[in-house]
Amino acid sequence: MNIIITTLNSKYIHSALAIRYLESYTVDLAPIELLEFTVNQNIDFIAGEIYKKNPDIVAFSTYIWNRNETLKICYILKMVKPEIKIILGGPEVSFDGVDILRDYPFIDFIVYGEGEKTFRELIKALLDRKDDYSRIDGIIFREDGKIIQNPTRPLIDNLDSIPSPYMNVDGSLRNKIVYYESSRGCPFNCQFCLSSTIKGVRYFSLDRVKEDLEKLIRAQVKQVKFVDRTFNANKKFAMEIMDFIMKKDPRDINFHFEVTAHLLDRDMLEFIKKAREGLFQFEIGVQSTNPKTIEAVGRITDFEKLSRICKEIKRNNNIHQHLDLIAGLPYEGYESFKKSFNDVYNIKPEKIQLGFLKLLKGSGLRRDKDKYNYKFLDEPPYEVLESKYITYKEMLKLKGIEDLVEKYYNEGYFINSLEYLIENNYKTAFDFFEDFLYYWEGRRYHSLSHSRNNLYKILLEFYKDKKYDNLVIFNELIKYDYLVNNSPNIPDFINRDQIQITQGEKHRVLKDERLLNGYLIRYRGKPTKEIVKRIHIERFEIDILKFIEKDYKYSDYMDRETYILFDYHEGQLIRCKTYDITRYVEREG
Repeated sequence: MNIIITTLNSKYIHSALAIRYLESYTVDLAPIELLEFTVNQNIDFIAGEIYKKNPDIVAFSTYIWNRNETLKICYILKMVKPEIKIILGGPEVSFDGVDILRDYPFIDFIVYGEGEKTFRELIKALLDRKDDYSRIDGIIFREDGKIIQNPTRPLIDNLDSIPSPYMNVDGSLRNKIVYYESSRGCPFNCQFCLSSTIKGVRYFSLDRVKEDLEKLIRAQVKQVKFVDRTFNANKKFAMEIMDFIMKKDPRDINFHFEVTAHLLDRDMLEFIKKAREGLFQFEIGVQSTNPKTIEAVGRITDFEKLSRICKEIKRNNNIHQHLDLIAGLPYEGYESFKKSFNDVYNIKPEKIQLGFLKLLKGSGLRRDKDKYNYKFLDEPPYEVLESKYITYKEMLKLKGIEDLVEKYYNEGYFINSLEYLIENNYKTAFDFFEDFLYYWEGRRYHSLSHSRNNLYKILLEFYKDKKYDNLVIFNELIKYDYLVNNSPNIPDFINRDQIQITQGEKHRVLKDERLLNGYLIRYRGKPTKEIVKRIHIERFEIDILKFIEKDYKYSDYMDRETYILFDYHEGQLIRCKTYDITRYVEREG
C-alpha cells in the first residue's frame, strides 16, 4: 500500500513535528512518504499533488489553522478516488471526532488523543486488510452505518519508546523553524489551554534529547522551537539541556523555550547569564495581571516576582524575551487589559504578544462559555468576539493596538523614539498606542501595507501633527533609531545637519590608535577601507547618548554637537553599538 502522512503548516519556514513522530513509529510496517504544504497554497494544487502520488491511505495532522482547508482537500480526494482511506488526527479533531464523521462522510477514521500507538495499530489493520477495528483504542470509525468511538488510549509511559522524529534529518530542514519537545504535559491547569486536559508531565531521557539536538544542529536549522508547555518545570533537566546547547555553541541557530518566569531561581538566573547573546529565546505567558482573572483561569503566577526576574534577564542583554497577554479572559475588561498591558510594557521585553482568547475544543473556558457570556464563531480559530466583560468594539480597538505594537514595538526599530514620546507626552504606554491608533485609522493607514521607512515617516508626521514640543530633539531620536537599525542611507524626511564628517576625515579618525584600542578593538589589524564599510559616523545637534542615558530628560549641558560612531553588528539583540567620538573628530578638525 502507498501511505502518505501530510499536513498544512501555517508558514513555509515551519516544519511539522507530529507527522514525523507518526512516520518514525510506523515506518517499519510499510514505506511512508511525508508531504508538507502551507495554508497559503491553493487547495486544488495540494489535492492534485497528493493524488499524483496515488496513495491508498492518506493521513492529515489537523490544527485550528488548517482544519477547513484539510477538509476541502479530503473531499476532493474522496471524490476522485473513492477507495482511498482518509485519516484525520491532531488536537483539532480530538474532541469532536464523532461529529466530524457524521458531518463529513468522506472521512474514514479519526485518531484522537496521543496518536503514535493508535496510528500504528490502525495502519497495521489496514495493511492486513482487517475490517475489525474494535480493539484499536483511540480511534473513531464507521461500522454498519454507525459511528463507533473506541475507548481512550492510555498515555505512553516511556517516551523514549517512540523513535526519534529526526532519525534521518535531510537538507529539507536547513534554515527552517523546527518544532521539538523534551517533555509532554504541563504541571499547570490553565483553562484556556488544551494541556489542562492531560494530567502530569512525562520526559524524554536526556540522552535522547541531546542526540536529537545534535542532529538538528548538524542539519543547520534556523530555530529549534521547544513546544514543552513549561520547559523549566524540572529545573535540573532544563539546565542540563541548555548547558548542552551552550557547550555546542552553534552559530546561526537559536533555541526557543516556553518558560515560567517565577520558577527561575537564583541558580538558573546565574546560569543563563553565561549564554551567548541570541542563543536562547524565552516565551513567558503572563496572560493577565488581574488577580481575579488569573484565579478564574486556574493559572499560578507571581507577577511581582515575574517582573523582577524578567527585568534582570533584560539587563543581561543576552536572551530575547517574548511576553504574552490574552485579551478576552474572564473578568478582564478593557480597562483591566490596559493595566495588564502597562504592567508588561514596564518590563520592556523584546516582544509583547497581544493574543485574543480562542475557545479551543476541550478547554475549560469553552465548557464555561455561557458563564462568561462568550460570543464566538464556532469554527476555527474559535476566537472570542466579546463577553460580559468586554465589547466587540473594544476588542476591535485592541486588535488595532496589537497591529501597532507589532509594527512599532516588537521589531525594536523605534525604541528611543517611542520611549521619548511616551515619557514626555503620555501617562502610560497604552495611552500612547490608543492615541496613535486614532491617528492611524483616521488616515486609513490600517488599510495599507507599509515599508519600514514609511513607518518612520508616519511616526514623525504624528509627532508634528500633535504639535508636541521639541521637534528637533524628536527628529534626532528618529534619526538615531534609524541609524541603529538600518543602513546609513537616511531618508529625506528625516532632517539632517549639512555639517557632516567628510570621507577623508572619517579615514583619519579611524586610524586613531586610541579609538581602535578603546572602541573598535575587533577591527585592529584590518585596513581602514574595510572598517569604513562596517561603521558610520553621524553628527547630532545634541548630546544624544547622554540624553538617552538620562531617560530622555533634557538639560542645557546636552545642547552641544556630537559625533556618534555606529558600529554595525549581526547580533539578534545587539544590532549596532554606538560611541561618542566627538573628541576624536574635533582633535583632527
